[in-house]
Amino acid sequence: MQEVASITPYQLLGGDAVLRQLVDRFYDIMYTDPRASGIRAMHANDSGPIRDKFFDFLSGWLGGPQRFIEKYGHPMLRARHMPFAIGEEERDQWLMCMFQAMEETQMEDALRDHLEDAFYRTADFMRNK
Repeated sequence: MQEVASITPYQLLGGDAVLRQLVDRFYDIMYTDPRASGIRAMHANDSGPIRDKFFDFLSGWLGGPQRFIEKYGHPMLRARHMPFAIGEEERDQWLMCMFQAMEETQMEDALRDHLEDAFYRTADFMRNK
């Protein structure tokens, strides 16, 4: 009997095309919404490189191609974010941008719920102040 492979969040989301939409919308919100000014200030004026890096990271994090690891090695999220002062306010700004981007991206409610929980736990783990 052949085993059926489980479907990943990356596949449920719709793969690269929808993931790119999500990442781009996330950064569009971060770079334009005054409520995200705290985290916006931590980023370069040119968002192109960080958009690509975040796309690569989320691809693997969601169960798709491991682009980030192939290019940069292990994500080491906490270590990579340590130079930035991240508290509850910064976490909440980041989550506001992501949750709004997710709301504007077509996906099943169950996937949205799963991702909201996973993003919250990850963003909370990044706090270092």
